[in-house]
Amino acid sequence: MIQYLPFKECALRCVMRPMRIEDTPQAKEIDRECFPTQWPTPSYKTDILFGRPTHYLVACEERANNAVEQAKQGGPVLSQLLRKLRHPFCTGEAYGSNQWIIGLVGLWIMAGEAHITTIGVREAYRRQGIGELLLISVIELALMRHSQVVTLEVRATNSAAQALYEKYGFTKAGVRRGYYTDNREDALIMTTDTITSDSFQGRLRRLKQAHAERWGLSRRQIDI
Repeated sequence: MIQYLPFKECALRCVMRPMRIEDTPQAKEIDRECFPTQWPTPSYKTDILFGRPTHYLVACEERANNAVEQAKQGGPVLSQLLRKLRHPFCTGEAYGSNQWIIGLVGLWIMAGEAHITTIGVREAYRRQGIGELLLISVIELALMRHSQVVTLEVRATNSAAQALYEKYGFTKAGVRRGYYTDNREDALIMTTDTITSDSFQGRLRRLKQAHAERWGLSRRQIDI
């Protein structure tokens, strides 16, 4: 299923799609940047190859037409400059992928429950609505896979992430003591109500529209 959100002129647009084998080097790079103390990293290739119950979506950079023309003419493109500053010798092609991956999210689905296993955005692309777009997409994937609730764990000190999840209807349901191995920090368990309910669906529609109005176009192909 491909969905289009309203277009707004901007240099950075996103394509949301399922992760591919060739994306895994970039995915691991994002893991190292977002979760430097996490070990081991998720087994992306194994999950993709053997159809395990964990599914991954990636956010890829897509340039608007005017930005492409600027790039052809040698003009400045902010996102391109940010990429070059952080990775002066690397492109998507260098990783075996023809797209630059800027964020990812993982979803484990079992017995009507969808659990978000990971969500991260490259530092240079944060505060541009990408993390929220990943959350929207993974909730939609859970709906497509006939899940009834979505759950996750979040660090007890990560108030910004908790605020985003609460915005989308997640509530605190418990605590996992010493869950994070790097510093033994507690994890808060957060869960939604039934995501097929009218109240949740109404909230999701309003938030999707608000995100589109603020951040502009994103093209999402999330069916796996």
